[in-house]
Amino acid sequence: MSDFFSPSQTVETLPYGETVTSVRHWTDQLFSFRVTRPKSLRFRSGEFVMIGLPGDSGKPILRAYSIASPIWDEELEFYSIKVPDGPLTSRLQNIRIGDQVIVRPKPTGTLVLDAVVPGKRLFLIATGTGIAPFASIIRDPDTYAAYDEIILAHTCRTNAELSYGYELKKRTLADPLVGEDAARKLRHYATTTREASVHEGRITNLMRNGSFYGDLGIAPLNSDDRVMICGSMALNQDVKTISVAAGLVEGSNSRPGQFVVEKAFVGEELV
Repeated sequence: MSDFFSPSQTVETLPYGETVTSVRHWTDQLFSFRVTRPKSLRFRSGEFVMIGLPGDSGKPILRAYSIASPIWDEELEFYSIKVPDGPLTSRLQNIRIGDQVIVRPKPTGTLVLDAVVPGKRLFLIATGTGIAPFASIIRDPDTYAAYDEIILAHTCRTNAELSYGYELKKRTLADPLVGEDAARKLRHYATTTREASVHEGRITNLMRNGSFYGDLGIAPLNSDDRVMICGSMALNQDVKTISVAAGLVEGSNSRPGQFVVEKAFVGEELV
């Protein structure tokens, strides 16, 4: 389900304001949007920025959002949930083309290639909107130059909530910059927890019982692999435990390791 709105009649000019260029509603709880890119913004695939809108008091309401667009894109894409009483998302879900959104051009984050040491396979494990940083990573040529295989695992409650990931795979395979490499190296594994689907269950359970690896026809996680994790607090902790058990060491920007976890969104709703 997609909605593309006409430009708003009156647009307020905001400090650090960027103009909304498109809006798409994937479900009644998920939407994505694109905005113009600040001329000064340079970022690494997987980083996030603070974005927001003015509150009732006029003071901006800001939250961390991963940049879902590739580093070379002339616009920025963001993927968000809708929380009816959320301080920001209750407002953000109503934006239209031509509106302005505050984008602070100071990217940061842990889910970057620089934070992991070289390896053979890269596992990108996400729940819900946690797929956003990986949408940038899998469209970065450096990712395919660094790894023999990239496995994107995305878990949501329903099949409809997986739609963004399926569309992302299509766009990646059709991308003239990385499409050929993605066709050879990118694997996409989608699971649901509340509806019947091809693959059912929490990704951590499927990793533990071996179904995840069996379905893909690959060897279990080992010390030659690298892992990036972005999801709920429970997912982050469980995949961290699985990674440590496989002999991997957690890394950071200051000390690269074999797996990294994005902690900026812990406590946020990721569907």
